[in-house]
Amino acid sequence: MKEKKVGIRGYAGYVPRYRIKPEEIGAVWGKDGKMMGAALGVKSKSVPSPDEDVVTISTEAARWAMIRAGLTGDNIGAIYVGSESHPYAVKPTSTMVGAAIGATPDMTAADYEFACKAGTAAFQTCMGLVGSGMIENGLAIGSDTSQGAPGDALEYSASAGGAAFIIGSDDLLAEILYTTSITTDTPDFWRREGQAYPSHGGRFTGQPAYFKHIMGCTGKMLDELDMEPSDFQHAVFHQPNGKFPMKAAKKLGFTKEQISTGLLVTRIGNTYSGAVPLGLAAVLDVAEPGDDILVTSYGSGAGSDGFYIKATDGITQVRESGVPTIEEVIKDVKYLSYAQYAKFRGKIKRGG
Repeated sequence: MKEKKVGIRGYAGYVPRYRIKPEEIGAVWGKDGKMMGAALGVKSKSVPSPDEDVVTISTEAARWAMIRAGLTGDNIGAIYVGSESHPYAVKPTSTMVGAAIGATPDMTAADYEFACKAGTAAFQTCMGLVGSGMIENGLAIGSDTSQGAPGDALEYSASAGGAAFIIGSDDLLAEILYTTSITTDTPDFWRREGQAYPSHGGRFTGQPAYFKHIMGCTGKMLDELDMEPSDFQHAVFHQPNGKFPMKAAKKLGFTKEQISTGLLVTRIGNTYSGAVPLGLAAVLDVAEPGDDILVTSYGSGAGSDGFYIKATDGITQVRESGVPTIEEVIKDVKYLSYAQYAKFRGKIKRGG
């Protein structure tokens, strides 16, 4: 039980401007890319440029979040970066982000991995540290430059982006009133050390994996809060494609209107650990004071984290900070050919 209220003091997201359409990918592999995109509910996906990675994406989002919160690096007592595409196998992303934002050595930091819910695991850690009084403010980041093997179904959706949230107890833009999780050993998606691309269980990733955890965690949260889907103005669910969150929302009793603001996958693809944080950031961009927001992440392997968040009066006051909204970030687009995309993502290897 937390000893003091905990919530969001600042937030921001970053998505690379480059995009590739499913039609472009399908044309290379002799497939109907338009049909693949329609099946996944993805119209285009974001692609990091050669000089972008989880560190740069996380840093950009973190700097903007700090501007919104009116804080400097001296005010940050913890940094946790959740991702499944950290640039180093052995060297933390979090320390590099800390150096980039001017954080002092008087902090704790770590990298998290739990497939696509590593970012929300960072949320919960910061909540615990702030709520217990161990730190004043923590920086929780979900960010990825996700991988999809050439020709695999994942290649049509695996994208890049991330969002950063400053978790504290003062001057809150939104209060986090509740969190819960469910976790099982469900091997639906994996990548061994040294492998360039992940493997997945195909349709197995849906029913016994994604839907079981998203619906189980959300149902548990609603029961324990004694609330109904209609009590929320907004809901954000993990979005590996455009179909799964829509189906889960409908089964749970949420409307299309409740999830539309945070449903970004159709325009930028599946940003993995960045998906739910970016969706939440998009919701906060338009939320009104008093709005109730439900969030449920999902990570393969497998587990879900759920949150009940209420916007405060401060949510509208930060909109004059000059920090771009998620809509402003994602509307700056430049489309790539498959050759450019392959070059950017290192899919073309030199001979030796």
